[in-house]
Amino acid sequence: MTSTGMNMMSRIIFYEDRNFQGRSYECMSDCPDMSSYLSRCHSCRVERGCFMVYDRTNYMGNQYFMRRGEYADYMSMMGMSDCIRSCRMIPMHRGSYRMRIYERENFGGQMYELMDDCDNIMDRYRMSNCMSCNVMEGHWLMYEQPNYRGRMMYMRPGEYRSFMNMGWSGMRFMSMRRITDSCY
Repeated sequence: MTSTGMNMMSRIIFYEDRNFQGRSYECMSDCPDMSSYLSRCHSCRVERGCFMVYDRTNYMGNQYFMRRGEYADYMSMMGMSDCIRSCRMIPMHRGSYRMRIYERENFGGQMYELMDDCDNIMDRYRMSNCMSCNVMEGHWLMYEQPNYRGRMMYMRPGEYRSFMNMGWSGMRFMSMRRITDSCY
């Protein structure tokens, strides 16, 4: 099956209340503003695929990775203080993964190329900060703490010259993980 065919099957259902109660909204692609569909969202069910959900519209604010499963009260499970306001479908990637991380903004300072998960950039590369990156292949999650903990950010192929200019000032990324087909 092609990756496009797999992506078309992705589906997440949002519910206004906990335990899949209240009005619902079904989403099979990106949705920059869910407020016109639901006044609030306290539970969801990912039937197929993977999604990033955001606590602000237009894919802004805190991000949370959702894989296939049921989230009857995800707000307390994930420590969310607000509702989901937007979501982005993560396309399945089959192939290699490649990302370059840089110590400074605009691809400056030390550079290392990753092709697999890295649970701690300090231990592996003696790199104390990552302020820009170039995702060449695959889809990745970057975490503010070692061992894939803390706030996260979804990175799709592209150049990210300054995490601070993306609204992530004061946040340091210390671990990175590939979004592989095992997540689906």
